[in-house]
Amino acid sequence: MNKWQVLHSFKRQEELTVDKLIEVLLNNRGIKKVVDIKEFLNGDLSEITVKSVGINPVQLAKAIKRVETANKKNQTIVIYGDYDVDGICATAILWEMLYGINKKAIPYIPHRVDEGYGLSIAGINSVLEKFPEVKLIITVDNGVVAFEAVEYAKSMGIDVVITDHHSKDKKLPDADAVIHTGELCGAGVSYVFAQVLKKNKEFDEEGLELVALATVADCVPLLKTNRILLKEGIEQIKTTKRLGLIELLNLAGISPQNIGVYEIGHIIAPRLNSTGRIASALDSLRLLCTKDANRAKMLAQVLNDSNKERQMMTEESTQHAMSMVNEDMYTKKILVIAHESYNQGVIGLIAARMVERYYLPSLVLSIGEKFAKGSARSVKNINIIELIRSVSEHVVQAGGHPMAAGFTIEIAKIEIFRKALEEKAAALITGDSLQKTLVIDALLPFSFITQEVYKKLNYLSPFGIGNPTPVFATESVNISEIRTMGKTNTHLKLVVEQDGVMFEAVAFNGAEKYKYSTGDTIDIAYTVDFDTWHGKNKVVLKVKDIN
Repeated sequence: MNKWQVLHSFKRQEELTVDKLIEVLLNNRGIKKVVDIKEFLNGDLSEITVKSVGINPVQLAKAIKRVETANKKNQTIVIYGDYDVDGICATAILWEMLYGINKKAIPYIPHRVDEGYGLSIAGINSVLEKFPEVKLIITVDNGVVAFEAVEYAKSMGIDVVITDHHSKDKKLPDADAVIHTGELCGAGVSYVFAQVLKKNKEFDEEGLELVALATVADCVPLLKTNRILLKEGIEQIKTTKRLGLIELLNLAGISPQNIGVYEIGHIIAPRLNSTGRIASALDSLRLLCTKDANRAKMLAQVLNDSNKERQMMTEESTQHAMSMVNEDMYTKKILVIAHESYNQGVIGLIAARMVERYYLPSLVLSIGEKFAKGSARSVKNINIIELIRSVSEHVVQAGGHPMAAGFTIEIAKIEIFRKALEEKAAALITGDSLQKTLVIDALLPFSFITQEVYKKLNYLSPFGIGNPTPVFATESVNISEIRTMGKTNTHLKLVVEQDGVMFEAVAFNGAEKYKYSTGDTIDIAYTVDFDTWHGKNKVVLKVKDIN
């Protein structure tokens, strides 16, 4: 059972108004000052500057000078990306901008298995094999910890400009310039760089639909600049001229006008990610950039088929990984699962499923011939990349974020690594850290929840990391009806009532979790949604938890 943390309880009924509730929600998200509230609700592109996103202007000036030199000398520039949505979108943004000036600008996405994550010696050799005349590599969404690769590139006569947002080390690679900020996703950094290269006094909409896709897919906090970029980007998706994106939306059964965070995160992003997981992410890049209608249709189908294959692979491997978890492992406060059957492209997804199931930091490794590739996912308040770096003597390389990381390790060191991590976890992770807590924005009576309230709540959207969908709770609610639903009867549908006010409520995957009957009295936590099925137009509740 989740622990509930109620952030606000209205002391008097007369205090409860829609405007007061919005004020409470903003306060819960740390938005208290008038200027911050105005920026949150009404921010636009004119407010975005290099300074506001935390990019070092000196490093940016160096990068601009090197790119302008390359363009004047007609040098070959390789934009070196990554194989996830963020890296693909970042590559597309910067390549499209540079290609308009320099036809020798070339996009490059490394192969996950052959070249690994980020700028690598193997990747540089592949670039040189295909484009021997290259004089400048610009990394996007990677490179901030690529010390050896940058040194190798320089030894081969290639200059390097890094643009990245991942957690940096105490020092930076010896690149010609490092454009870094943790405020944005990789595509956001790429967008800002592209806008500055165009010498725009104010940033424009070009590439924003790609920034929106990456912002959601990479789970960056939806506050300040990211919120502005996502809001503007979603509007660009609604009128996008990108043929590949249009075809992908069509194949997924999504109207561009109905696009939102859920559609991006759960339907579009997995398809864009799928090629990089089990094949070549170049197909996803081509889809986003193609101007050929027939090619767009073909590539959209490739991504759709690839995603289905990825889903099957993930499900099989996840079941296997969970079967390896025993009680002794569970008590160690961290899970490390390794197997040779796991595809490198899905180990991050397996780790995420493990966290969801066990609520423990989880590391899943794909064992190769000499090395294993690992992916880690964490729980709230446990910085997984710092935890891995605390035993860095056992890994070849590691990079990532507080909640997600990737690493490489010699197979012979996996057990030593596991034990070292378990010792660190035992000292660092307390019982409270592993208590699932459901944050409740406010306690509300059912009588307050109306269509008007639902509309006002949406003024705070888009919702996501840092700006979660508002969660409310109502106490002493009666269950009037309850039944299972769905193809496998895994979901619950309830009709709940308080003081004569009734709502339909759905608890997805709640059939096993919640054992209640008609007539029971419960406390219910939920989000407010709107149902337009068959023209009914009514407020409904999505259950987060029941006590």
